[in-house]
Amino acid sequence: MKKHLLLGLLVFFCSLGNAQILDPVKWTTKIEQKSATNFIVTFNATIENEWHVYSQFTPDGGPLPLEVNFKNQKGNYTLVGKAKESKTRTAYNDIFEVNETFFEKKAQITQEISLVNKGVKTIEVELNFQACKEVCINLEKKFSISIPELKNAATTASPTTPINDLVKDTTAQTIDSTTTVAADTVKDSDTTETSQITPAKSATTEHGLWAIFFIAFLSGFAALLTPCVFPMIPMTVSFFTKQSKNKAAGIRNAIIYGISIIVIYVGLGLLVTWIFGADALNALSTNVWFNLIFFVLLIVFATSFLGAFEIMLPNSWANKVDSQADRGGIIGILFMALALAIVSFSCTGPIVGTLLVEAASKGGIAPVVGMLGFSLALALPFMLFAMFPGWLNSLPKSGGWLNTVKVVLGFLELALAFKFLSNADLVLQLHLLEREVFIAIWIAIFGALSLYLFGKITLPHDSPVGHISVGRLYMGLLSLMFTFYLIPGLWGAPLKFINAFPPPMEYSESPMGFGGSSKTVATAILPEGAKSGPHGIVVFDDYDKGLAYAKTVNKPIMLDFTGFACVNCRKMENNVWSNPNVLSILKEKVVVISLYVDDKRELPKNEQFFSKATDSEIETIGDKWTDFMITRYKTNTQPLYVLTDLEGKSLNAAQPTISYVGIEEYEAWLKAGISKF
Repeated sequence: MKKHLLLGLLVFFCSLGNAQILDPVKWTTKIEQKSATNFIVTFNATIENEWHVYSQFTPDGGPLPLEVNFKNQKGNYTLVGKAKESKTRTAYNDIFEVNETFFEKKAQITQEISLVNKGVKTIEVELNFQACKEVCINLEKKFSISIPELKNAATTASPTTPINDLVKDTTAQTIDSTTTVAADTVKDSDTTETSQITPAKSATTEHGLWAIFFIAFLSGFAALLTPCVFPMIPMTVSFFTKQSKNKAAGIRNAIIYGISIIVIYVGLGLLVTWIFGADALNALSTNVWFNLIFFVLLIVFATSFLGAFEIMLPNSWANKVDSQADRGGIIGILFMALALAIVSFSCTGPIVGTLLVEAASKGGIAPVVGMLGFSLALALPFMLFAMFPGWLNSLPKSGGWLNTVKVVLGFLELALAFKFLSNADLVLQLHLLEREVFIAIWIAIFGALSLYLFGKITLPHDSPVGHISVGRLYMGLLSLMFTFYLIPGLWGAPLKFINAFPPPMEYSESPMGFGGSSKTVATAILPEGAKSGPHGIVVFDDYDKGLAYAKTVNKPIMLDFTGFACVNCRKMENNVWSNPNVLSILKEKVVVISLYVDDKRELPKNEQFFSKATDSEIETIGDKWTDFMITRYKTNTQPLYVLTDLEGKSLNAAQPTISYVGIEEYEAWLKAGISKF
């Protein structure tokens, strides 16, 4: 009875201040011998209700993915393949505008290792992951896994011999784990939402796959209107109608030909998925180096479409396949479809490559769905014109307009390429491709496209143009309108139509605008070390600089413990900070210091240290602010807000911290704290 009473009191006092170390994910591990030198290491997680743990393969630009770091590999063991995951759920996140992937209730990660040094005794592993509910938590778990005595392969009773209770979780506990029963202490008074996924706007994987299919289908039609493919339609249809014994046979052969095209491209999607794995492509798409590779790849594709060179498969391939097409029957038709794919590669290759790159960001079977949509659009005209050969008379004649289509696709490829370069820059936080620079690049690209369509720019393979067609004029006007639409983005316009492409508003060279009076105002408002945050709030991201400024203006400090990948932080900023009453307080009454706990930039060596509170090395800026939050406020949740005086003392004695709440509660908390300053 006494034990239960003490436990209840502990939970009660922890919940009073809404500050506790949350640990909603419990891990167990085991190691199994697979062969003479190979082992399977398994991590099993039990996740509390309504909490989510993000997968290794959640897309770039969303919440932080899970990382499995094997620390003492060198000279001891190697990893065999990539870490595998148990079943995950995918849903659309309207804040980050990505299909994020996460675990609910349970998670399992398995990794095969192969010993290099048979004398090694332990495997040191570190798991870094993010869990979210009404708040988000960045957690780090360390494991020291004892390797059992090796058994010879011949005497191993089964493919895997479980070794249990050999693992010690070395993660430091800064507060008794019983405090986690108070995890669900934060409620939003203005909404019934209890998850980081917005139910009204959420979508399953099916939603994302349909989007990929539709885009790929349109891309297939675009490929049809290129010099490599369009002239093949009447030639191929005429071949089937003339060589077939009757009309029905011609239609049948054309349908088989179309199905063969679909089989070839879907087979390519299956091959890519099989080689890399259903989720591996997605993992690559979140990697800095692969974003850079994709950027270079799309630049090469765009340059090819613009006429600098052609990307072609060896002629010998086409000759060999073409010779097989003479065999007749279904096999001959299949080889005819393969010949089309090879001969038209210089036009379709860049489009197919771009689709596969885009599908990679979705993971799963997205490459297969993309190739299905693309090939269906490519195959349909061949089948339909074979059924209704009279339609051939309505087809426009081949000519210079086909190269125009190819060039337009080149400009679009060029614009898309900078999205991948932007992803890499955002991950590294280099600020080399900030919002204004990105928008300026797009203005230049689409401005040049407009000039091309109006005939003011010509490229290597263009035919002489005495006048432009009405269709080309309309395309030029559309491109020019889009160019003008982009220009206000340089002055801070949100550009909602393309919001998913440029960097966010905060990732900007001049967040408050530039040019004329705007520049003067921005320079006058932003003190040294500050930046323009959400809704134009002046924000510091360094505690010392923010504190020094607060002392000069004699205002209280609001500490905002947040994260680049914290979805509920963005919800608070979008839904609560935007309220006029709250916004006026944040702009005029306090100095806001936003401390990002997931900032991966490394601290200078002389500022790195070992934290007793978290029993870990503090090596990054994010580590520093996480340690600061846990050490001072005994909690590890984001968002977390604290109002302090100029000596760092909390102003809200009854409720020192606040987290994911509604507008009225947040406003009342701010006013109560400021009144004590």
